[in-house]
Amino acid sequence: MKKTIRFERQNAVGRIVLADPPYNRLDRQFLECLRQAVHEASESDIRVLVVQAEGPHFSFGGEVREWPGKDVNWFRTFVAEVNHSYRAIEALKVPTICAVKGICFGGGFELALSCDFIVAAEETVFRCVEVTTGMLPIAGALQRIAERAGRARASRFAMLGEPISGREAGVLGIATHVVPETEVDAVAEALAAKLAAGPTKSYAATRTLLKAWSAGGVPAADAIMLDVTMELFHTQDVTEGFISTAKAFEADIEPPEMTFQGR
Repeated sequence: MKKTIRFERQNAVGRIVLADPPYNRLDRQFLECLRQAVHEASESDIRVLVVQAEGPHFSFGGEVREWPGKDVNWFRTFVAEVNHSYRAIEALKVPTICAVKGICFGGGFELALSCDFIVAAEETVFRCVEVTTGMLPIAGALQRIAERAGRARASRFAMLGEPISGREAGVLGIATHVVPETEVDAVAEALAAKLAAGPTKSYAATRTLLKAWSAGGVPAADAIMLDVTMELFHTQDVTEGFISTAKAFEADIEPPEMTFQGR
């Protein structure tokens, strides 16, 4: 079976690559390959994960041609397994970046929304296309757009299926970085390099607190904040960070940038 998605790594940077251009559609093979790639990423010692695609487009979304005539329980299981892989990306202990060019529709958009950072080309087109089939986003886009851009916009984009340009996605907070298409790869790589040299355990704690906030608001995050963060106190990164900052304060200068070991 040809791998339509693969996991690869270079030092501390891991990559999940959609490798079925030009459309990178979500079909049964996509599901199997994604599940394997996410497992490989989770079992590695990478310190950042980049999700990217080969070809001119990130993804046209679900391979609808496979679905007519299928039993509803088959479809339910298929969607549940897609969700499982997307949530597994969210559950990783490392920061995640999605680099997006061209079309990013449906389930492809939902995959991007599973990542912490979205680096988008200015002319990228994000779209919840499910309404054109009488469905709605069922791999997490609706609630994740609401979380990033508000309930009203989530209703608008899901119910009306309106396209969102990369520029607009940046203004709304859906994308974190918006650049010319020729710069997407370089910006994503620079961001990955910065995160890979950062305090990995701190990043994991940050992700945990944000997930708690997403589930239960400020009170939920506050309730676990000290339990999550105090475990960092005796880590090598924090010890060295405190010493570096203390020396900077003694010299009345700004603390310098540091390269952390992730320990």
